[in-house]
Amino acid sequence: MLPISQRTLFLTAFLLCCALIAAALYFQYVQGMDPCPLCIIQRIAVMGLGGIALLGTLHNPHTFGRRCYGLAMLLIAGIGAAIAGRHVWLQHLPADQVPSCGPGLEYILETLPLHEAFTMILKGSGECAETHWSLLGLSIPGWMFVIFSGFIVFGLYLLLRPATEPPATTPS
Repeated sequence: MLPISQRTLFLTAFLLCCALIAAALYFQYVQGMDPCPLCIIQRIAVMGLGGIALLGTLHNPHTFGRRCYGLAMLLIAGIGAAIAGRHVWLQHLPADQVPSCGPGLEYILETLPLHEAFTMILKGSGECAETHWSLLGLSIPGWMFVIFSGFIVFGLYLLLRPATEPPATTPS
């Protein structure tokens, strides 16, 4: 069995991110499920992971570059997993403990300083606690937590994989 190349792994990660964004747009524009602020932040994290994976595909780095991409992927996937985990937690709160619905993301970002806006977004709102879709008992944020966890494992693999040497050049 031939080993899978690093470039193929990066390309697969990029295509997965594209599929996730396509699914999010399908749910939003075809199914009419408007994203809450936490969903939007998770989308941004997926786009960040996709950007790193695309750069990795095009660059096909050796040891140092691969570790840099792995660290970046690990950080973004960790942030995404934390936000998805918070989202799942909000969805499992008893109805009397769910925060009230707040203003939209655009309004929050336009009117509040960035640190206050981010704090308010992470607190969540009533709309973040709603579950509109599930598969095998997991809601969209639940699946995103699983996917971000997979990207954490991929980032660790890139970071901790033994050093590789660039291909030797042969004299002409």
